[in-house]
Amino acid sequence: MSSPQDDDDSDDPLEPHELLLELLEEVVDSLGLEASVSVGEKDGVLSGRVEGSELGLLIGRHGQTIDAVQHLAQRIAFQGGRADVRVVVDAGGYRERRRAALEAEGDEAADRAVRSGRAVELPPMPASERRVVHEWLRERGDVETHSEGDEPERRLIVSPRAD
Repeated sequence: MSSPQDDDDSDDPLEPHELLLELLEEVVDSLGLEASVSVGEKDGVLSGRVEGSELGLLIGRHGQTIDAVQHLAQRIAFQGGRADVRVVVDAGGYRERRRAALEAEGDEAADRAVRSGRAVELPPMPASERRVVHEWLRERGDVETHSEGDEPERRLIVSPRAD
């Protein structure tokens, strides 16, 4: 597979948003998807969006494929530089749906922890998803969170606040 820059005839390196756009277009074409790709940057986040029907192949089981594409996109777009800019790749609104599901799962665990007075352990999840739950529950004030275990089995623990 050629890199996105191989097709660039000029000597000027491509900008991160151009690299991300080319990478996502190549992924969409390689997967044979009928989809459009757009890229934008705002508030330190370089976002790539794929819109179309039947994007399940790009999203993958439990979001594993889109997470892998996002990881590659971060490495390709910035090639060791600009660590202050984060790359987010979304397909058909998957990230927002997943965020809402994680927030609901966090709320359920927090409610159980407060009711029972005991810590509640969530299933293993990637660091990016644990971060969503940590940040969501931080606002509650009646619970605290921390992570335990080693990747890929690292889990989020929700405990009633001690005070």
